[in-house]
Amino acid sequence: MRTSESAKQARGTLKRNAIGTWDLVFFVVAAAAPLTVMAGTAPIGLAVAGPGAVAGYLVAGLALVLFSVGFTAMSGHISNAGAFYAYVAKGLGKPAGVGAALVAVVSYNGVGIGLYGAFGFFAATTADDLLGIDLKWWVWALAAVALVWLLGFRQVTLSAKVLGVALLGEVLVLVVLAVAVLVQGGPEGFSLAPFAPDTVFTGGFSGALAITFGAFIGFEATAIYGEEVRNAARSVRTATYVAVGFLALFYTFVAWIVVTAFGPGAVRAAAGRDPSALVFGATDEYVGGLAVDVMNVLIVTSSFAAILAFHNASNRYFFALGRERVLPAALARVHPRTRSPWVAGAVTAALSAGVVAGFALAGLDPFLKLLIWLNTPGVIGIMALQALCSFAVAGFYLRNPGLPGGLWTRLVAPLLGGAALTAACWLAVSHMDLLTTAGTATNLILVLPLPVVFLIGVLAALRLRRADPAAYARLTTTDVERLEETV
Repeated sequence: MRTSESAKQARGTLKRNAIGTWDLVFFVVAAAAPLTVMAGTAPIGLAVAGPGAVAGYLVAGLALVLFSVGFTAMSGHISNAGAFYAYVAKGLGKPAGVGAALVAVVSYNGVGIGLYGAFGFFAATTADDLLGIDLKWWVWALAAVALVWLLGFRQVTLSAKVLGVALLGEVLVLVVLAVAVLVQGGPEGFSLAPFAPDTVFTGGFSGALAITFGAFIGFEATAIYGEEVRNAARSVRTATYVAVGFLALFYTFVAWIVVTAFGPGAVRAAAGRDPSALVFGATDEYVGGLAVDVMNVLIVTSSFAAILAFHNASNRYFFALGRERVLPAALARVHPRTRSPWVAGAVTAALSAGVVAGFALAGLDPFLKLLIWLNTPGVIGIMALQALCSFAVAGFYLRNPGLPGGLWTRLVAPLLGGAALTAACWLAVSHMDLLTTAGTATNLILVLPLPVVFLIGVLAALRLRRADPAAYARLTTTDVERLEETV
């Protein structure tokens, strides 16, 4: 027998069957922010590794396909908004799961809040250049905090529509650039040199991999929405593969177009002179100034779409951990009308506003400091979670040998993916200076919170096991289907 909406709110259940497969694709691809990646970070990779950086997107895509094999197989057995938390706990034990949960909270919030720096920077410069509106970056950033909170508070399908429109615009403007380059040809013609082994395997390629793997961050959020999506197992699997496949091919193609626009022999020097102007310069030359203006507007919407996607992901981690009593239980409250995790959303928005205000008061640069200093450890944390999750998949199937699935799905692909992601994570840490342009001490301070919060989570779980065995036993045992049926 069903109880009242207030009971549903107290029990913490998100709205079932609210999201379709393509809504899910929009969430995760928009989180990856293709235009921001291609115009913002891809030129840094080209400056570091030259045209060989193009192949880095294929390498990253292949590794993440391996990760996706086991990741999506797990989605058929676990439906929980704290995806990494639940997956790691089921495969490697509850202490590791709680540690992973805290890393996920820090990482997703780090990426999402850092993106307010990019949004504020792009919005301020674009509004000034195109409209003559001169406002500080933090005014735009705080306005975005309010709007993101409102969209996150509303039904999740509204966020999907906003993300879909933003994603379509940013993809379209890059396609227009690609068509123009293909029609006009580059100064050195069309070349496959970016894929040649003697071009790819250069001294800077490992540094470029740290950037190309980071370009995919956000696609793994498909499982976070498992409780709200229709036909979760099939939808999560389909959306994950579509997202990884699209991003790998699209990133590779557009990066090759940029190389063609300048020529394989000249692109590294051009990117080194001014990475932020590389794609805009190519657009101006091949398409025209109007397209540059459109691109300037769309990079604002691209960064906003990414913020919204990460805001929703952060909310759901807060929500899941509140429901499990790892964090305060109030975080698990959902709104009786919209069924959104409104308390978690308010906490995320308040945290974002506080960090933005802090950077503004300190007079720190929104792009070079707020974005880079928060995003870099956030990206590294998510990559580490992906690697840990890959090994957890293998552990889960070893613990449950009776479950369906072949050797490839159960063991080989997860272990290969985990090894590749571990190597990528190490490269990202080793080459942090490429992104932060900071010294060793600063980089250590930025990345140190990740192992610290993981250790805190492990110790907290072990303490709970001693102090309250019953509460410890309940961790990661939330049966979403059963919970929904009783409320």
